[in-house]
Amino acid sequence: METHALTAIVTLLALLLYFYMSLGVGRARAKYEIKVPAISGHPDFERVFRIHANTLEWLPIFLASLWLFSLYWNDRVAAGVGAVWIVGRILYMTGYAKAAASRSTGFLVQLLAAAVLLFGALGKIIWVAVHSGV
Repeated sequence: METHALTAIVTLLALLLYFYMSLGVGRARAKYEIKVPAISGHPDFERVFRIHANTLEWLPIFLASLWLFSLYWNDRVAAGVGAVWIVGRILYMTGYAKAAASRSTGFLVQLLAAAVLLFGALGKIIWVAVHSGV
């Protein structure tokens, strides 16, 4: 029985990164005196907020694809591609925090990793369905 432990670790690392980003929004609110529920006011705060929000927008695609890839293909490969996704999000976070134009490399890395997981899982699921008579 495959435990999918590596995929579980990558899942938790992705969630820890998201948690870290959540704390960053709180720090930025305090630093730039942006009161809840406002989400605008200072460009530096707005970038930190968008880093967090954009990561939340990608998490469902990433996590579902990560686990389906792991289940239908391989835990190690899924975890490796998932780790690349995390690196992409870190590059996105650090680049975007400096300037909006600096987010592209990280975004592209995480986009490609998510696409590998998504379309890899989809392809294998279709292959299994066709070959099992579904």
